[in-house]
Amino acid sequence: MKVHVISETAYMMKGNGVHTAFVDHVELLKANQDLETVVNNEERGDVMHSHTYGPFYFWKGLRYKHKRVFTAHVIPDSIKGSLPAWKLWMPFVKWYFKQVYSYADVCIAISPRVEEAIIETGAKTKIERVYNPIPVDRWICSPEKRRQGREILGIKENEFVVLGVGQLQARKGVEDFMDVAASIPEARFVWAGGRPFGPMTEGITRIDTRIAESEGSNIQFTGMLGLDKMPLIYAAADLMLFPSYQENCPLAPIEGAACGLPVVFRDLAEYTTLYERPYMKASTTDEFIRLTREMMSDSKKLEEGRAISQALIRQFDKHEIREKLLNIYQYLYESDLQRAASKFPSFQTT
Repeated sequence: MKVHVISETAYMMKGNGVHTAFVDHVELLKANQDLETVVNNEERGDVMHSHTYGPFYFWKGLRYKHKRVFTAHVIPDSIKGSLPAWKLWMPFVKWYFKQVYSYADVCIAISPRVEEAIIETGAKTKIERVYNPIPVDRWICSPEKRRQGREILGIKENEFVVLGVGQLQARKGVEDFMDVAASIPEARFVWAGGRPFGPMTEGITRIDTRIAESEGSNIQFTGMLGLDKMPLIYAAADLMLFPSYQENCPLAPIEGAACGLPVVFRDLAEYTTLYERPYMKASTTDEFIRLTREMMSDSKKLEEGRAISQALIRQFDKHEIREKLLNIYQYLYESDLQRAASKFPSFQTT
């Protein structure tokens, strides 16, 4: 069986979680020799699996009737705090995503909330819940990675580093991250991420003004970094804050956890149904500040946070997730053979 994996992020907007999920997916499929994988290719596959929802998805899908898989990384609510005037866009966004989900024969929901959102649009599709896999080996920290990461950032070894990762937009909580940094001047704060959508980013002027005002302070912004640099950036940190206001199955905090960082999430309802194990959380900026100070002053708390992270990542075991994906592909492949056999009795399946 041959699986054709596609994603428009290969040609644009690489600095986001969707592109990372696409890269991880391709690596996962190619890890064994039990199927063939082609990527964004003109070569024909038996099943198509898309990570993005633009024209490329609909165009490529014309050749894969009854054999389309779509991973839903984004739901209509994802535009809140991402695009300007999102309330005006919402009716169209809901309609469009209904078309996207319905175009797939199997829609993969990466979290319980995504599954609910697909159903809420009224899309007619088969839904399977499969988490994003985490290639832990890529993210494991080492003294050399830590040294290289701090060298890239210009940070001394004895400095306590707090990391934030995500696009520079209101939804990701970057302004709250800046508030925490302002309240703890004795620590160094680093935000890794840029703006894939450029000027079409909610709060761009407001956030840029704050970034300009913070120049020379204890916070720095790296801009968009390649996937090859991110393991070094995680390794350079001591603690990760993830203050995002809306997420589905975010990769960044799990990558940080795989690196061994204690991770403090915003207390969101979505996480209570997504994560099977305990995680550290904060409801307000004051709580983020309090937990950060605790981690800085109490090495025992820091170790407890690392242990929580190590337990959390077990849910995203790549081997189990790969098996689920293969079952989906096999289901579509065999269903297509059965349809062919019903039309052409001489066509035999094996």
